[in-house]
Amino acid sequence: MTGTAKMTAGARDQLVEEIARLEGEGRREVAAQIKVAREWGDLKENAEYHAAKEAAAMLELKIERLRGQLRSAEIVEVAAGAEGAGMGSKVTYTDEESGRELTHTLVAELEARPRDGLISIASPVGKTLAGTTAGDRRTLETPQGERSLTIVAVEHS
Repeated sequence: MTGTAKMTAGARDQLVEEIARLEGEGRREVAAQIKVAREWGDLKENAEYHAAKEAAAMLELKIERLRGQLRSAEIVEVAAGAEGAGMGSKVTYTDEESGRELTHTLVAELEARPRDGLISIASPVGKTLAGTTAGDRRTLETPQGERSLTIVAVEHS
């Protein structure tokens, strides 16, 4: 992984918990699968054994990728008291073309759950909303063309 990944302390804590879960419970589950598959006979023609070994390799790759994210993490503070929208800000805006009013909270990539209104500050929408204040107008570039957004409110956590 190149560069740094911005994340809140909460996102870092989630990452540490996920690594611990994979290193403990995840490794135990894969080891149990390998043990059971070994008991089924000839390892050369044992598809279950080979699948379990592949799962073990994939688990180790995932653990290493998450460790890399943790090593490259830059912990940022939530934008409490800031003037413009930043990490942790809840931004309400109107999409001028559709007339819809939307609300999103800007979070680190690791914390993003768009269906729950949590969008990455590094996403196209997040980048467009970052730094805005109520009354600002911004243009969002989308594959379908430009969208005009008017900021209704910015709340800081």
